[in-house]
Amino acid sequence: MKKLLISTALAALMSTNAMAAKIGVSIVNFDNNFQTLLRDGMQARAKEKGAGIQVEDAQNDVAKQLDQVKNFIATGVDAIIVTLVDTNASRTLSEEAAKAGIPLVFVNLEPSDMANLPAKQVYVGSNEVESGTLEAFEVCKMLRAKGKSAGANAYIVMGSLVHQAALQRTKDVEQIFGTDMCNFIKIVDKQSSEWSRDNAQNLMTNWLTAGGAPDAVIANNDESAIGAILALKANGIDMKNVVVGGIDATQDGLQSMKAGDLSVTVFQNAKGQGGGGVDAALALAKGEKVDRVVYVPFELVTPANAADYLNKN
Repeated sequence: MKKLLISTALAALMSTNAMAAKIGVSIVNFDNNFQTLLRDGMQARAKEKGAGIQVEDAQNDVAKQLDQVKNFIATGVDAIIVTLVDTNASRTLSEEAAKAGIPLVFVNLEPSDMANLPAKQVYVGSNEVESGTLEAFEVCKMLRAKGKSAGANAYIVMGSLVHQAALQRTKDVEQIFGTDMCNFIKIVDKQSSEWSRDNAQNLMTNWLTAGGAPDAVIANNDESAIGAILALKANGIDMKNVVVGGIDATQDGLQSMKAGDLSVTVFQNAKGQGGGGVDAALALAKGEKVDRVVYVPFELVTPANAADYLNKN
């Protein structure tokens, strides 16, 4: 009887393991703080759902990310999740997954041809039109409150130029600064930091060497905003005189805001996006219908409500 019970338990366990879905994930870069939050959100949701998950670091390399996707296909995963190294590389990844009949979920960074994704492929992320718009409008209001409406100089620190998010966020800022309410703001220059704190610090140092202190710095992400802040402070500039904006509301960003350095950021729900990506992947693997686009809303964060976002991601 004891042997029978043990055999039955083992059979049940093997059956459960056999039925557990396995998801392959290619993350653009493990060194990026926000991508780390996305990864954590995916792993937590997969554990909650009892799914297997294998996460690989693409290290900002398009070819490496393609190889990872091909390897996932070769090992027979039930679904694939990708945070893109290059928006324009999405079509090749999409074709590989479609050819293999394996569901593919793009998370956080939109594929280049989102409107024409094949069956069993979706995007889970946030609408980037909201992010830069919320950031830029708040920067504009803060500059007005400082009495700068007669004229203000600003720099834009962009993310990676191969990412749709960086391009859209920058476009949002330019559009807001072109409105009647905010056209007193002059964009002196805009350059890419590749989302990096160190690169942004070097970039801001170069701008300061070439000219005077700006009235505003608008960064495509918090890491770049913090880099710019470090350069400004290293050059003896009082942060009370500069409005600095970021996006993501990372914990480092919120601590910078608490210290009085970062003026505004925009909460991007990494856990929500990562968990939503796993939910979509599992649903597609089961043959269930999933909306082609699943948006997780952005939220404006200022010193007035920053405490509400501590430890949210």
